[in-house]
Amino acid sequence: MKNTGKMRTAIAAVSLALAGGGAFAAGGSITIGMQLEPPNLDPTGGAAAAIDEVVYANIFEGLTRFSADGSIRPGLAHSWDISEDGTTYTFHLREGVKYHDGTEFEATDVKFSLDRARDENSTNAQKALFAGITDVEVLDPLTVKVSLSDPNGLFTTNMAWGDAIILAPESVESAATSPVGTGPFRFVRWVQGDSVEIERNPDYWGNPVSLDSAVFKFISDPTAAFSALMTGDIDAFPGFPAPETLDQLAADSRFNVIVGSTEGETILSTNNKSGPLTDVRVRKAIAHAIDRQDIIDGAMSGFGTPIGSHFAPHHPDYIDLTGNSMHDPELSKQLLAEAGFGDGLSLRLMLPPPAYARRGGEIIAAQLRDVGIETEISNLEWAQWLEQVFRNKDFDLTIVSHTEPNDIGIYARPDYYFQYDNREFQDIIAELTITADPEARRELAGKAQRMISDDYVNGFLFQLAKTGVANAKISGLWENSPTQANDLTDVQWNE
Repeated sequence: MKNTGKMRTAIAAVSLALAGGGAFAAGGSITIGMQLEPPNLDPTGGAAAAIDEVVYANIFEGLTRFSADGSIRPGLAHSWDISEDGTTYTFHLREGVKYHDGTEFEATDVKFSLDRARDENSTNAQKALFAGITDVEVLDPLTVKVSLSDPNGLFTTNMAWGDAIILAPESVESAATSPVGTGPFRFVRWVQGDSVEIERNPDYWGNPVSLDSAVFKFISDPTAAFSALMTGDIDAFPGFPAPETLDQLAADSRFNVIVGSTEGETILSTNNKSGPLTDVRVRKAIAHAIDRQDIIDGAMSGFGTPIGSHFAPHHPDYIDLTGNSMHDPELSKQLLAEAGFGDGLSLRLMLPPPAYARRGGEIIAAQLRDVGIETEISNLEWAQWLEQVFRNKDFDLTIVSHTEPNDIGIYARPDYYFQYDNREFQDIIAELTITADPEARRELAGKAQRMISDDYVNGFLFQLAKTGVANAKISGLWENSPTQANDLTDVQWNE
């Protein structure tokens, strides 16, 4: 990751601000910039990270939740008991919690939400999180017992995902456009194509938030995002899409530049069942045609950490496998010839809106062209990408950052959009899921990382950095992103 002297100074200033130094003014409103508009506002009914960026911990809550440092802490459940065999979780729910429409939250809502998520007709994008649940039983209005087919050491982590938020049966049908949750903010309005507004929930069960209200403003163009900050139309942009301007912003006393890490493995996703891409030699040739550092420098202005598998470098079980797919154009040409494509081939490259994808796509297209692979680039809007690429698997290559935590398990799902089907890998993930011993988990995680690296399932590019900018008077924004969220519960204006 690039760090100039000016940037280090800015980061030090941010650390003081995040620590909450100085007096703060209760109340006020904040306008948050976001590059992508969510396709809907129901995290249980869509795969877009932008949904959670608006509603996670603000409007909706789950049994557990991620804190800013990535640890799991209680949410709507204040505590839980785990049976000796690890297959039963008994959640004790908070008393006096109300939804934004005034109705009571109780155990029947937990049963409804979990049963809905694991139903065979569920459209939950992370349905696998709930696959191990065999039964959800309401013991009393504030106690619910969840039975699992096998022990799962990550179950409370799974329940912290946005896909596991708790919805009431009465309001579930309107969640996509008029969400009703239990969080510290309640939904006000969504002006499609422009913004979402939320306001403080005066009846919140927990600590009241400082802000009176907040607006999430959608600005897709990096130049427009920079202008909005400079003119004060935006107070903060946690996922700032113009990293090439961060040095300039860091030198401006009006702003704090917040550089941290995310869970976002940014990959050149490859359709493993599409034509020539079924051949591992072609996938390997693509991997060796890529110069990761050129992409990080050209698309991200140096912000990003190279990866060689689908695992976050800050995770204690991470293995550096970048050497398995080092930039080697001559090897790429050799592999293509061996696979019967010595005269080259043409592939479709579908790019969603984020700057890392659009800018990175142009660089990758040039790198692939150098080894004889032509790409037909299609720039898709987010809804198009979700429909064509994610749901219908109608693509050859695409670029996307997978921002869910500890999500290497997606490679154990043959029907997932890149369509990798390896029984041995699936067995490793199944064993990892039920393993609690840290050393054993580390060994299994290492095997999983090596296997998808050796199979060249995708082109592993870089871990997405969190490059944010905020008004210097704002504190409490997350420095890192343990999940995709703009959690405003601790945000405040400082005097």
